[in-house]
Amino acid sequence: MATASADPAPDPATPTSHTPTSAARKLWGVVLAVSAGLGMSVQSRINGQLGAELGDSALAAVISFGGGLLLLLCWLAVSRSMRAGTRAAVAALHSGRLRPWHFLGGIAGGTYVLGQSVTVSLIGVALFTVGVVAGQTVSGLFVDRFGLGPSGKEPTTVLRVTGAAMTVAAVAGALAGDVAGHAGPGRIALLILPFVAGAGMAVQQAFNGHVGAASGSALTAALVNFTTGTTMLVLAWLVSLALHGPPEALPGNPVLYLGGLVGIVFIAVASLVVSWIGVLLLGLSTVAGQLVGSMLLDAFVPAGGNDLTTSTVVACGVALLAIGVASLGGRKRPGGQRHR
Repeated sequence: MATASADPAPDPATPTSHTPTSAARKLWGVVLAVSAGLGMSVQSRINGQLGAELGDSALAAVISFGGGLLLLLCWLAVSRSMRAGTRAAVAALHSGRLRPWHFLGGIAGGTYVLGQSVTVSLIGVALFTVGVVAGQTVSGLFVDRFGLGPSGKEPTTVLRVTGAAMTVAAVAGALAGDVAGHAGPGRIALLILPFVAGAGMAVQQAFNGHVGAASGSALTAALVNFTTGTTMLVLAWLVSLALHGPPEALPGNPVLYLGGLVGIVFIAVASLVVSWIGVLLLGLSTVAGQLVGSMLLDAFVPAGGNDLTTSTVVACGVALLAIGVASLGGRKRPGGQRHR
């Protein structure tokens, strides 16, 4: 989605990482993380519906991302810690600890939100989510292999490759269901955008991770992310405006303007629970929430006649299992070895 990474996990060598975490806190952390993932599926529906009612997907993305940026700027005005984090990020850029491209993660986030606005009303939330998860998982292999994240290079293990292959198979299964349902080639081609958006999200998380680590603030990373993404989306909308003109009227439903707020809530929850359950469990829980939420929405509140199909349910299940397999492939043992 269009979001910033949570703060990096504590160094296992530090004493704080050995502090026991109660089972109750872990349970509540997982519940909150899954709830945040459910919120992201709701954001997909909101942005997709806003784009459909405006008849202008680029403007819908600007409204969603720009709303999040406005909220972050308001928080920046009152938060001393966030201002300190912003100054630290600027200092890290000047010193060379951060490179200019680390501030471009918002381009991927903007692409994700634009993809929501363009495709969700046409292919449904569940199929959009499967495409994003597939792109993110496959791209994550290369992001780790080339060390784009703050933790450096990660080996391409058998389990990681297996997980990526399973996600591709999940998308193929979802496509088979669409073909069986007499879907046109244009609708199937729309899966390309969520796949590309998901691939960009892996790079976005790596870049935002660098900004978060250098600034010591997940919300500072979010501010950088939303600033870059909003700038990109405004430029895209200006092109759309020149070609198609402005929309006739803005929708009157206030819920359709809450996509940016959902994104901010996601970041806040991630920042809260990452120290309770760790980065790995946080990621698995939020993705689980997105997949479950997308299926529930398509089952009970389908958009544009896109009812939930059996193939999409199976695809979501396989994609979820693939994420677990791929994550096991990157888990370090205490001695530094990895599961293969």
